[in-house]
Amino acid sequence: MRTVFINSGIISPFRKFTGSVVVEGGKIDEVLPGENVKLLDTDIVIDAKGLYLSPGFIELHTHGGGGHDFMDGTEEAISEGCRLHMRHGVTAVLPTTLSSSEEELYRNLALIEKAAAGCENIPEILGVHLEGPYFSPEQNAAQDKRHIKLPKPEEYKQIYRNCQSIKIWSVAPELPGAMEMGRWLRSNGIIASIGHSNAVYEDIVKARENGYTMLTHFFNGMSRLIRKDAKMYLGVSESGLCFDDLVAEVIADGCHLPPCLLKLIYKVKGADGICLVTDSMRAAGQDVSTSILGSIANGQRVEIEDGVAYMPDRTSFGGSIATADRLVRTMYTMADVPLCDAVKMMTVTPARMLGIDNRLGKIVPGADADIILFDEGINIKLVMAKGKIWMCEL
Repeated sequence: MRTVFINSGIISPFRKFTGSVVVEGGKIDEVLPGENVKLLDTDIVIDAKGLYLSPGFIELHTHGGGGHDFMDGTEEAISEGCRLHMRHGVTAVLPTTLSSSEEELYRNLALIEKAAAGCENIPEILGVHLEGPYFSPEQNAAQDKRHIKLPKPEEYKQIYRNCQSIKIWSVAPELPGAMEMGRWLRSNGIIASIGHSNAVYEDIVKARENGYTMLTHFFNGMSRLIRKDAKMYLGVSESGLCFDDLVAEVIADGCHLPPCLLKLIYKVKGADGICLVTDSMRAAGQDVSTSILGSIANGQRVEIEDGVAYMPDRTSFGGSIATADRLVRTMYTMADVPLCDAVKMMTVTPARMLGIDNRLGKIVPGADADIILFDEGINIKLVMAKGKIWMCEL
């Protein structure tokens, strides 16, 4: 039995056009412009009534949502945290860890892998993003300083032996041993991402030569223009703008980065060089004034105000409470980014980084039927994952 979307404003996301999409067997079977579709008596027909139809969003960096953190140590936390993001258009996700004790890390990596092996994950768990613990103490931001350390081969190799579904690992490349780790990550097919780093330009040049290809939550938790002995040195933020091959994660909640900076990053990097990420913590999707970043047992208290989480001393943000639809909305309405490009940064660009753009991130025949419908305000009205409708508010 086929499912056919008609009267859709299709965002492929390379272009926008009116047409129909035919889904069969969990895959996109046909994409037809205009009113060319021929309906069968057995078809399930969904009249989009002009709503936008796009690929499902792909989230590369989230710590949880809906009152759950992926470090909580329960299967419920993983499944419900993922489901919160599904309701906001995410059909594929990388649950993300924080710097923690080895015991807590191993326990939660095992739970995430168990959840990923399930056949009814909503959204699809693509693997794991490890954020830490190999960071600069000067740029720890909301990362717990108690667990920040230098990279040691015997340690990170053991972590990998315990969890071979690691897809991204955020590291400060200026640390002793970080260049060796970057080469090791590259050799094992793991994306090495520069994060929570106090590096300067020369460090970033070397990092690119040693396997680093991404920038974790660009402009947040990283050095900026530095003056030493009267001389000026580019920090990670400015250095990241210099190199087209460094793809930037961007927390486009309108709080972590102001719209003017979002415009600058987009102007320099373009949609092919940006992956929108929420970096959300458990308070995403909740109406609360306080919350906990990290696990319930060992996390840090944060305060929620004006659409973002703060550390209690207000020295840094304590994570975002954004959802993926908010990111696209911010880029589209506040940073004046064309809608196709705003969607591209949440779909095909992250899929390309993970090497799965042959099946995710596009509305093309043969791709997985991960499809969402939303209105002009980027309010999600329908979510389909692998050809099955999981949410519908039409």
